[in-house]
Amino acid sequence: MGKKEELGLGATEATAPSARAHHAGDGGAEAGPGWRFSAKRKLAVVQRLLRGESQEAVSRELNVPVHRLVEWRERVLMAAEGALKERERDARDDEIARLKAKVGEITMANELLYAKIDKLEGGRPLARRRSRT
Repeated sequence: MGKKEELGLGATEATAPSARAHHAGDGGAEAGPGWRFSAKRKLAVVQRLLRGESQEAVSRELNVPVHRLVEWRERVLMAAEGALKERERDARDDEIARLKAKVGEITMANELLYAKIDKLEGGRPLARRRSRT
C-alpha cells in the first residue's frame, strides 16, 4: 500500500507528504497533520535543539511548528528535573510508610480520647487534687 492509499479517501494536499525534493530539506521526516513522531524521535529532535541547532531550521526540516518543538523541549527538561530529584525506592521507604501509618493511627486515637474526655467532663475541667501536706 502506497502513501496515497494510507492517507485514505478525501485526503488533501495539506495531509499528504510534501512534494519537495530530498535536497530541499524534505528527507522523508515530515510530521505535518496526520503524522506522528515516536518518543525516541522527539527526544532526538530535542537533543538537536539542546546542542544549539536553530529552532527555525529544525522546524522547516521536519515540518513541525516551532511552538511544538518548544513544547517538546520543555517537557523533556521537566522530566529530566523530576528524574534527578527522585531516588530509587528501597526497604527504608516501606518502613517509613508503615511508621507514617502508625503515627496516623495514634493521632486519631488521641483525638478520639480528647473528644471523649471533653464529653465526660461536660465542658468542665478536671477537678484539681489537693496536696496531702
